[in-house]
Amino acid sequence: MKVTNYQGATIDPYSKGLGMVPGTSIQLTDAARLEWNLLDEDVSLPAAVLYAERVEHNLKWMQAFVTEYGLKLAPHGKTTMAPQLFRRQIETGAWGITLATAHQVRAAYHGGVSRVLMANQLVGKRNMLMIAELLSDPNFEFFCLVDSVDGVEQLGKFFGSVGKSLQVLLELGVPGGRTGVRNEAQRDAVLDAIARYPDALKLAGVEMYEGVLKEEDEVRAFLRSAVTTTLALADAGRFARTPAVLSGAGSAWYDVVAEEFSKASDGERIEIVLRPGCYLTHDVGVYRKAQTDIFARNPVAKKMGEGLLPALQLWAYVQSIPEPDRAIIGLGKRDSAFDSGMPEPARHYRPGTGGQPRDIAASEGWEIFGLMDQHAYLRIPAGADLKVGDMIAFDISHPCLTFDKWRQLLVVDPAYRVTEVIETFF
Repeated sequence: MKVTNYQGATIDPYSKGLGMVPGTSIQLTDAARLEWNLLDEDVSLPAAVLYAERVEHNLKWMQAFVTEYGLKLAPHGKTTMAPQLFRRQIETGAWGITLATAHQVRAAYHGGVSRVLMANQLVGKRNMLMIAELLSDPNFEFFCLVDSVDGVEQLGKFFGSVGKSLQVLLELGVPGGRTGVRNEAQRDAVLDAIARYPDALKLAGVEMYEGVLKEEDEVRAFLRSAVTTTLALADAGRFARTPAVLSGAGSAWYDVVAEEFSKASDGERIEIVLRPGCYLTHDVGVYRKAQTDIFARNPVAKKMGEGLLPALQLWAYVQSIPEPDRAIIGLGKRDSAFDSGMPEPARHYRPGTGGQPRDIAASEGWEIFGLMDQHAYLRIPAGADLKVGDMIAFDISHPCLTFDKWRQLLVVDPAYRVTEVIETFF
């Protein structure tokens, strides 16, 4: 049996959510011709399901948001690690894709991505070699971060030895935070080290990540310091790229980053690149709360009307109802994120009954109160109309740690017909 991915390479078809019949050979992007329907039990559960219309809405919403500020979008691809979705983001207008590791960069490149911002330090000989190999393609543009003299020296010596030129972004940080220079002395030492390798290293801009801060005033102060630093370096002629890049923004504070960074955008000397990633599927947990805060404080978001929509659900069967107030679901830690909240029951369907799934209201009292590797404990009210074999769809919080549990995700239309199979490369 052979199943090919979007590049024509053979993949293992026996993955959860597919349950394909031996002898089947398909192109994953041609899944629609198989006429699978989720509600007709044509796919194996549990399954991760993307709702096509909502994904499309989210793609257009975020692109419109950054365009309103005159900025660029480089979505963080670590959320999905799905080149099919990367290409859709680029086709919708994204400037490039953000990634975190050399492995991820290589997967994106072979998936057709021609510009990558690696929002991380590039450390280690093999990782450097992987990037150097990709830079042999003159149509591929790459950036990584630097925040130490040691890191710069290692990059400079390696890329000088292989005759390649590497674009680097100076990373700014905050005390107690993650990576990034903490003060002017560290910043200047890194800049001086870059200057010692004029052929191997090119200072292309400035980067920071505001998500390590929790209060808006602190976030804005950090952003303003990044703008000040970037403008000063531009005035001093320190950047080797025109326009220079100024980049920030995770999925929680992107509106504040847009407001502050747009003050430095002139379209010629400096281009602003925002990097939210979770907007593509959104969620009903941490990012729904963040979106509520954004709508409360940001006039552009308010003007745009309906915001991001949760576009990812996990479907699973009721496996057992051992007690009147408890059901055991075929879904567990191997299938869903649980670091930011348990999966939330959202829809209920009984196979063979026809019609559409019904929404589960919060007032009904259905609640996941425990997860094991392959099982979920669902609290149900006494007398709930639930049977073994029923299907339940669950909303999730934190899409990053849900996507990485799936090799394939199903895209469905409003009639629950499978229109595409998305492959991941974690």
